[in-house]
Amino acid sequence: MDRLNLLAFSPFRLNRLASEFSNALAADYARFGIDIPEWRVLATLGQHAEPRSAAYVVRCTRTHKSRISRAVGHLIELGLVARRESGDDRREMMLELTPQGRQTYAELVPILLAREAKLLSGLSEAQRRDFDRLLGALEESLGLVREREE
Repeated sequence: MDRLNLLAFSPFRLNRLASEFSNALAADYARFGIDIPEWRVLATLGQHAEPRSAAYVVRCTRTHKSRISRAVGHLIELGLVARRESGDDRREMMLELTPQGRQTYAELVPILLAREAKLLSGLSEAQRRDFDRLLGALEESLGLVREREE
């Protein structure tokens, strides 16, 4: 029987790293009264000038639609996100950051970029570039939405 060394198993290692990164960032989101799925909605909408659908957020973040729906509901209650009908399909609701949502996004981004820099500080500049390139290759092999597709 083959044995699996869990600590050497790439999917486990990636998941463990992702969990550590997310937990480190979660405290920053919590200061603004939001959680991880809510931040994912804010971040996805914040990088675009035009509204986006909830389906777009789901596709980009790979977060289950029910979690995104709950996150959107809470963000609307907080006054950070607004819904509006799509011009093309009145059944589809488009999401956009409110002025308060844009302000929260603008306040959070530098905090999170600083946290990311600290988390990656154990890597040299060349290692960071390699890490980014390797992540991109994995994303591409899995058909994930990537930055340059935006």
